[in-house]
Amino acid sequence: MISTSQPKSNTHPWCIIRQLPNMQRLVVARFHRRHDADGYIQILRQLLPTTKHVIVFDLVQKES
Repeated sequence: MISTSQPKSNTHPWCIIRQLPNMQRLVVARFHRRHDADGYIQILRQLLPTTKHVIVFDLVQKES
């Protein structure tokens, strides 16, 4: 898992997002590989079964 305090969206594009009310979202974790995100979201679903989490591919390109 990558700390979200220092964004690394270009090197760790797979994100687990917690969906909040009023179309808000919170990035829970970022991963380099989809497989790692799948494993982490399974654990989140066991620990927090009523909370909605999704995996997204967040590719942000740096401005030159």
